[in-house]
Amino acid sequence: MSQKIIMLGNEAIARGAYEAGVKVSSAYPGTPSTEISESLAKYDAVYTEWAPNEKVATEVAFGASFAGVRSLACMKHVGLNVASDPLYTFSYTGVNGGAVLVVADDPGLASSQNEQDTRMIARAAHVPVLEPSNSQEAKDFIKFAYELSEKYDTPVILRTTTKLSHSQSVVDLEERVEVEDKTYERNVRKYVMMPASAIGRHLVVEERDNKLQEDGVNFPVNKMEINDKKIGFITSGIPYQYVKEACPNASVLKLGLVNPLPKKLIEDFISQVETVYVFEELEPVIEEQVKSWGYAVKGKEIFTRQGEYSANMLKKALFNANEMVFDKKEVPNRPPILCPGCPHRSVFSVLNKMKIHASGDIGCYTLGAVAPLSVIDSTLCMGASISAMHGIEKARGKEFIKNWVAVIGDSTFLHTGVNSLINMVYNKATGTVLILDNRTTGMTGHQQHAATGKTLKGQDTYAINLAELCKAVGVPNVIEVDAFDVKGLEKILKESVNGDTLTVIIAKAPCALLKGQKFPYKCVADAEKCKKCGMCLKIGCPAITKQADGTVKIDQSMCNGCGLCMNYCKFGAISKVEK
Repeated sequence: MSQKIIMLGNEAIARGAYEAGVKVSSAYPGTPSTEISESLAKYDAVYTEWAPNEKVATEVAFGASFAGVRSLACMKHVGLNVASDPLYTFSYTGVNGGAVLVVADDPGLASSQNEQDTRMIARAAHVPVLEPSNSQEAKDFIKFAYELSEKYDTPVILRTTTKLSHSQSVVDLEERVEVEDKTYERNVRKYVMMPASAIGRHLVVEERDNKLQEDGVNFPVNKMEINDKKIGFITSGIPYQYVKEACPNASVLKLGLVNPLPKKLIEDFISQVETVYVFEELEPVIEEQVKSWGYAVKGKEIFTRQGEYSANMLKKALFNANEMVFDKKEVPNRPPILCPGCPHRSVFSVLNKMKIHASGDIGCYTLGAVAPLSVIDSTLCMGASISAMHGIEKARGKEFIKNWVAVIGDSTFLHTGVNSLINMVYNKATGTVLILDNRTTGMTGHQQHAATGKTLKGQDTYAINLAELCKAVGVPNVIEVDAFDVKGLEKILKESVNGDTLTVIIAKAPCALLKGQKFPYKCVADAEKCKKCGMCLKIGCPAITKQADGTVKIDQSMCNGCGLCMNYCKFGAISKVEK
């Protein structure tokens, strides 16, 4: 018996995978995709795990598919870059059990270092892409994706965006279907991608593309709505919702299959409508293909390639209408900032004091780039902080990097930082690498990783020892230090940056927001002792504010008593008190 419930798009994707009979799921957390795996882990029938990175997650999904069961890999758009290596060849090998990759794009860069369109990678890899427009479709489309995967012998990408992932709508729940495992048969021509095999499989991929384009005309995920024939929209995903809100009487072709495009269906729609707009976020993937067929549709000459779309944006672009509920200028600016009690702030305060530059990475600690800490000079991608500093040394010499460090988090270090560190060891680099070990994958919401001692399902497991791992790959000098020991850290940094060996410093302190953390103290400021020097403000703690008379006040509702501010007050105006 079915049941209706309101679900996030990510929750609905997890439910769809469960109902589809998925048995193995692997992922690396990344906003906006993280909640898929966290939701799926609640279903005991599905094996779920956090992998060290998206490449590994995709390879796990391949292995499970190869063995004959339905599998899943989840990631955000930049994670697909990491997973591209296996994906391009997975497209050649095809599947045994159905295999789906859920990839969450981030128009508007809500939590990413770039805007990237997964459809473009999918086109290059010859992988079909489905794109839902609400939570119900998210559940239904992933189930349909497994049908396509097994029928057409291909991995399938389910593309989502931030808005779909984190918006809610009603979903009709159904029972899980237990899919019989496919028989495993050794097939070297299909699964061992040596050149001789790959040549033949490339031809299979081309035939598959043609077949999908032809059959896609009748796929239930594509819907044509003929209304006012003067204006029509070709769209997909969340932008469909904006079209229906802004132009409820327009004709619409909503594509659920966005790669390969169902050409005949699109041509049929265009033939019935006077003016056709292609309304798609990010790149003109659909638009350019339709124009290449000789059709004069309108698209990016009107609509931007940047950011999230909206119904208001559509109205303004087409009708010069502006129905904003509020003026954005009236909304106070709220720049991101490290939380009160964050151990990264302690480390960055020392680097700032010592005027040390930092090659940065992806995580909460990227916020060390902004004032007043201002120590992060570069951020490229996961693991790049170490490689970039290595490149700086090889470009400018050892003396140049004596006021530089590479900064990376514990989860990111295990993601791709280990390889970069091996490269430094192998190529005789010096320099200082700071691993900020806060015992979690922080920015995406406190997920476990290989060094926390817990699996995705909360089971106890072996915790990778980061110090021993660094020693094992050949780092000659590995030092662990309490992240809040500012004097000890400063001493260690002075020795390491001026030394001639490769040093890894592991600054250890748990994230202040981790469950189970106990904070028995608060810090208080004595206005009478305060000399108004402002030194405590230099650490950028949001709990500390400057009063009209120049003295400081500590917000007791925010402070967790980490005591960092006390280290920078030379006049004893700040003290710890028990709660």
